[in-house]
Amino acid sequence: MDAVQQESTEKAREQQTTWYGEPLGTLFRRLIADLGLNQARLAGVLGLSAPMLSQLMSGQRAKIGNPAVVQRVRALQDLAAEVRAGRVSAAEATGAMDDIRRTAGGNVLSPASTSTRSGPSAVPANPSKRVVREIQALLRSVADATEIQSAARVLGDSHPELAEFLRVYGVARTREAVEHYESHQG
Repeated sequence: MDAVQQESTEKAREQQTTWYGEPLGTLFRRLIADLGLNQARLAGVLGLSAPMLSQLMSGQRAKIGNPAVVQRVRALQDLAAEVRAGRVSAAEATGAMDDIRRTAGGNVLSPASTSTRSGPSAVPANPSKRVVREIQALLRSVADATEIQSAARVLGDSHPELAEFLRVYGVARTREAVEHYESHQG
């Protein structure tokens, strides 16, 4: 790899860390290990082509352009956490992944989607977290972290609440955004 390609890859991984909390290669490898997948199966569950998944993992591409795919990534992260904690078996995880492939990416703000899978492959959902991740995916699909921070600075004096919203949901960690969201619910 030449110096220009290496610099481009490092920049993409830095952007991924800003947008997704870590480089996508690291995140996807952990999902593969935790959920007993291979790259082709992960690509299928996410709704990506195998070459696109490979480009995201290697840093040849920085951003997941489709908010529905971002939601599926988040749903798989939640599922992997349940598997690691022993609350979901491997068989249940397989069924849940099929559900994620079919259903994740719908508008979680609509009443019909505030619950998740049911039956033996059910994974408990935090409705606040689902809403927050929908907002994050939407913001991050239209602007990167630098642009969101810039917009927040511009709005800071005249519209401080809107600036805070952009910073919290556009750049901060999901945990912080969930805390913010829950503190503003009546």
